[in-house]
Amino acid sequence: METVKINNEENKKQLSARNPLKPTPAFIGASWIVLFTGTISYCVGLWNAAMQLNEKGYYFTILLFGLFAVISVQKTVRDKAEGLEVTELYYGLAWFATIASITLLVIGLLNAELLLSEKGFYGVSFILAVYGAIAVQKNTRDAKLIEDQNKL
Repeated sequence: METVKINNEENKKQLSARNPLKPTPAFIGASWIVLFTGTISYCVGLWNAAMQLNEKGYYFTILLFGLFAVISVQKTVRDKAEGLEVTELYYGLAWFATIASITLLVIGLLNAELLLSEKGFYGVSFILAVYGAIAVQKNTRDAKLIEDQNKL
């Protein structure tokens, strides 16, 4: 019984010393893995696809556009939550770009002469990459916030 009591006290000390808002190394690692898996899978699929180069360029541009757009949305939402000034124009443009990238991907895939499994692959890879970008941005922002608080 004494060993269990000591372990519980040690765990409490560790938990109280660690900032609960700081992302864990496991979540940080998982976020990067998701981002790379989605992005690399999407790009490998494009590389091996039997489509014209202009189509490959279209889908690659949609991926880059989508990744940038969701990072902008995450940043503006976070800035607003922390009380930092964000212009409504930029906030609206970030959301518009995110919705536009997803819409352009869906329209492109609906009109593409691809197998349904290929269309699903590109959709899932895109969503995986987009989620990874959001999570990595959130982790980066959380870690920076905690680092800045510890400096004070």
